Amino acid sequence: MELIKNLSLVVAGSGLMLVATTEAQAVTLSYESSIGRPANFAAGETPFTPGTVAIPQGVAVQDKTGNVFIANDVTDQIQVFDSGGKFIQGFGGTGSGPGQFDGQSAIAFEPKTGNLYAGDVNNNRINIFDPQGNYLKSIAQGQFSGLVEGRPFFGPSGIVFDNNGNGFVGDYSSDRILKFDTSSGEITGSIGSNGTAPGQFQGPSGIALTPKGNLVVTDQFNNRIQVIDQEGNALQTFGKQGTGEGEFNQPIDAEVDENGNIYVTDSINSRVQVFDSNGDFLSAFGEPARDAEGNIVPPLALGAPSPYGDPLDLEPGKFNWTAGSDLKDGKLYVGDFFQGRVQVLNVNNSEPVPEPSTMLGLAVLGGGAFAGKLKQRQRLANKAKVKG
Repeated sequence: MELIKNLSLVVAGSGLMLVATTEAQAVTLSYESSIGRPANFAAGETPFTPGTVAIPQGVAVQDKTGNVFIANDVTDQIQVFDSGGKFIQGFGGTGSGPGQFDGQSAIAFEPKTGNLYAGDVNNNRINIFDPQGNYLKSIAQGQFSGLVEGRPFFGPSGIVFDNNGNGFVGDYSSDRILKFDTSSGEITGSIGSNGTAPGQFQGPSGIALTPKGNLVVTDQFNNRIQVIDQEGNALQTFGKQGTGEGEFNQPIDAEVDENGNIYVTDSINSRVQVFDSNGDFLSAFGEPARDAEGNIVPPLALGAPSPYGDPLDLEPGKFNWTAGSDLKDGKLYVGDFFQGRVQVLNVNNSEPVPEPSTMLGLAVLGGGAFAGKLKQRQRLANKAKVKG
């Protein structure tokens, strides 16, 4: 659906028509550094080597320490780095026992307790850890639907918290968002359903909160962003499938700053797009990884022997799919899905400039992840290498 601009016209006393304007702040992104790295197979490393990253499904930055937690899907571990990129520890591991994972997804810190909530896909639950990474308990056991034909991912997706003791998590395959009580862990509500209408989803992957407490949802296979209230009423949608400004190819995650600006990881387009609170495009950063001939490096096929793109293109700002993200203290942390790292981007704000007030028409959403069978086969291959 085409972008629709609805300009507000004001009739002045002289009979002149004037265009009402609002003050908009220009926001751009620039590369600062990278955290984590791909394993060096030639040197005998595997994705189990401490400090290496493979398929970063989720990223969360800790408030008090600034440490960066990365859900390292291939190894079922959460890797912890300091703000300078130094590896600190890993915790988790493969299995179904307390604190173990069988396929990871989003991670997020609950602001009041500082506890870390982590999606555990095949075990169909959310694992909770204290700020030091010690396992506390699991919640929402059995609440998430299994794999849907045509989708590469399932289970719990994006996680976010409000200031009233509520948590929200995507149920990716059931095309809904579950609301839960952070004290008890009990599910208290369900938002959305399958479809393309406003308030409906096809693969809700990432969730963020606006300053007013509304939910910003990346709707992966509808290739759009939706803003809804906590009762599920659709307030705004924008975007459509494509590669142009304001268009998406399966966006995965979203973040919102204190001004209501929205940062979207546009996964297959290998970039981040920034929009103001009205859904108007502000800027974009990033481009696809390329080989020596300038061809875009393809994503991985199921059964690939390595969890990394071939070749790697680790130049700043090059991505092989943008993935999970987190926004903290003027920096945006973005998972570089098939290149084994998280890129740290500076958020650059300029002085507000007047621009026409606009309202985006209904469009199509997007967001998701790439795991499942690929991860299982990679894990077996990597464990075989370690044993060898």
